[in-house]
Amino acid sequence: MTKQHSNWSPYDNNGGSCVAIAGADYCVVAADTRMSSGYNILTRDYSKICKLAGKSVMASSGFQADVKALQKLLAARHLIYQHQHNKQMSCPAMAQLLSNTLYYKRFFPYYSFNVLGGLDSEGKGCVFTYDAVGSYEKVGYSSQGSGSTLIMPFLDNQLKSPSPLLLPAQDAVTPLSESEAVDLVKTVFASATERDIYTGDKLEIVILNSEGIRREYMELRKD
Repeated sequence: MTKQHSNWSPYDNNGGSCVAIAGADYCVVAADTRMSSGYNILTRDYSKICKLAGKSVMASSGFQADVKALQKLLAARHLIYQHQHNKQMSCPAMAQLLSNTLYYKRFFPYYSFNVLGGLDSEGKGCVFTYDAVGSYEKVGYSSQGSGSTLIMPFLDNQLKSPSPLLLPAQDAVTPLSESEAVDLVKTVFASATERDIYTGDKLEIVILNSEGIRREYMELRKD
């Protein structure tokens, strides 16, 4: 009699999509609020967006238990940083910390796919996009999650960023105004929701600018 091996996995993919767009003086980070497992919707109102520092916001898709563990670790590391340096961590510093945190777990990774958005020390928008083991890149816009294969071509078409091979190096930030970026985010999610069963219910949009952070919401289809 052959031995039966169970196909249990420590990971699950809870679906959902995240988008971030950087502008000259703002950053927009957005994600839907549906959390699924297989063909089941676990909840229709789960925020995938986490404020990490005063000017840094992370949106994460993938396995939400790992995402929660990652968020708690980053919050603890940021608290230590604040006690040692008596200031909030900048967005580029948080980007490096997130990369290091993911990389040191590379042999049993956090199954989370993150986009980090915020403002740099000059007040310009910046977006960093990650894989599960900490490889990251500074970009003008990015998408992660189950709907990213539908969203990214749309963003490429509308916002095609200059090649990183061009010299002199071109600025990655998008030419859109803040309101245009918010409208574009609403459009890409309305579009992705039509085809991706793991994206839907509600869209949460976080806008960072010199005045602070504000949130907007938009209903998406529920089926």
